[in-house]
Amino acid sequence: MSLISRIIINADNELRYPSVGELKSLQDYFCTTEERILVSSILRDQEQNIVQLASKAIFKIHPEYIAPGGNAEGARRRSLCLRDYSWYLRLVTYGLLAGDKESIEKIGLIGVREMYNSLGVPVLGMIDAIKCLKIATVELLSDEQSTLICPYFDFIIQGMS
Repeated sequence: MSLISRIIINADNELRYPSVGELKSLQDYFCTTEERILVSSILRDQEQNIVQLASKAIFKIHPEYIAPGGNAEGARRRSLCLRDYSWYLRLVTYGLLAGDKESIEKIGLIGVREMYNSLGVPVLGMIDAIKCLKIATVELLSDEQSTLICPYFDFIIQGMS
């Protein structure tokens, strides 16, 4: 759900107008709309580069994943890992564009621990992978852009922890 929808629904459920704080949140959101779109475009256009940088970093942290018997051993299993990295990067852009973390929670965090545990994927490794994605992404952005995007990565990291 977008920030706008959430504010309207909450106000309507309580039979009231949006509060001063809610209106300020909307104002802040609208002031950063162009930057949010720009950052989303950068992530879209640089997805392969970001995923490649993040995968190199995670496999340095956890070389056992690509070693014989590891979760990312071989081209097929490694491509499945990288597919997940791309998916989480897209999920971050959805949150950024919506200005709300609820879509990240609904689409990507509910049941994620159980899913990875059932697949035998170490959740701590996925947390490290999201941290690597965050670092690789921030390297491509300005400080202002990083300030916009980091809370969404942090939300995923916290949700997996």
